[in-house]
Amino acid sequence: MSARATPGKARRPVEPAAAEHRNLVAWWLEPKLVAGIAYTEFTRDGRLRHPSFQGLRDDKPARSVRREVITNDNPRSGEVESEAMAESRTAERKSEPVFAGITLTNPDRVFYPELGLTKLDLARYYEVVAFAMLPYLVDRPISLVRCPEGYTKECFFQRHAKRGISKSIKEVDIPGGASKEKYLYIDDEAGLFGLVQIGALEIHDWGVSLAEIDKPDRIVFDLDPDEGLELSALKVGAEEVHEFLAGLGLKSFLKSSGGKGLHVVAPLVRTLGWDKVKAFAKGVADVLVEVQPDRYTANPLKRTRKDKIFVDYLRNQRGGSAIALYSTRAKKGAPVAGPLAWDELKSLKTAAPFDVKSMPLRLKRLKRDPWEGYFKTRQSITAKALKPLGLE
Repeated sequence: MSARATPGKARRPVEPAAAEHRNLVAWWLEPKLVAGIAYTEFTRDGRLRHPSFQGLRDDKPARSVRREVITNDNPRSGEVESEAMAESRTAERKSEPVFAGITLTNPDRVFYPELGLTKLDLARYYEVVAFAMLPYLVDRPISLVRCPEGYTKECFFQRHAKRGISKSIKEVDIPGGASKEKYLYIDDEAGLFGLVQIGALEIHDWGVSLAEIDKPDRIVFDLDPDEGLELSALKVGAEEVHEFLAGLGLKSFLKSSGGKGLHVVAPLVRTLGWDKVKAFAKGVADVLVEVQPDRYTANPLKRTRKDKIFVDYLRNQRGGSAIALYSTRAKKGAPVAGPLAWDELKSLKTAAPFDVKSMPLRLKRLKRDPWEGYFKTRQSITAKALKPLGLE
């Protein structure tokens, strides 16, 4: 058996459990990793009967792990919790804040070291913006960028459910794709804090609602500028896409992505499937490139983007997603995606104007929603819209 540990720092040693191991040396260890172990019971000499490894867990710190105790819900353990242990457990629980019923373990873990911003700080941010964020996020498939130790450490992408994930994060089958694994979504505020608990620093939502999982209810054009391209060029590009869509009969909304690009988003009535919506998005991108070849490219290869804006239409295919409104990004400074009114575009000084500190202040002083009317917009991709693209 092996473990990642540091001799000399633990509070108690790991000792051999059986007589045949008396001659082994007992090392003092500092707990680092937490594993889930399924078993039938403890034996009298303290061993696990029929143990099986279920995988590593990142939902609790190693120092919080205690041997299971006898309760009505847990009759299998043979150890009774001492009064001192009970007091310690109660004190530990009191130190762990609760948001919408979700206990935040390791609240002091730093997610953004340059700001000293912790898991608790992130939860407090979402506590403030949840009222504005959730209407755009609930009951939609989501993909995550998880950074359990902060964005400067190891991060990974997740879109499927895994064993041991919080019950506040729901699972859904989505037929028609290559994977048969279940996908993730949330349906309330508890789910949002469940995502904080597992270190999700980016939340990306699909372009569909669970109500009709095979019919997109929006189209997104991610305008991704080449490194070093002037912000003024990006602004012109966003306005041109806005005007072009308007000419096709589609009202669109502007979003800062929290990165170097901007998103132009058009809500849709759920009438067409993924393939047709993707074909329309590609048609728009192709026309933009044809009209302004020195400004745009629809080719995702990096070498084709020199001094241009990549019009990413691929977010409009099955499984494609875009950063959710008000989500943080796993980037320096904790930037967040946010809605912009079109009349704010001209005065924009950066493509990523909001972060976890400025967004709550913005929401407090806003007199009207920058995306006012989004949910009331009833529009679809019509034959009139398809004709200029040669898709009728």
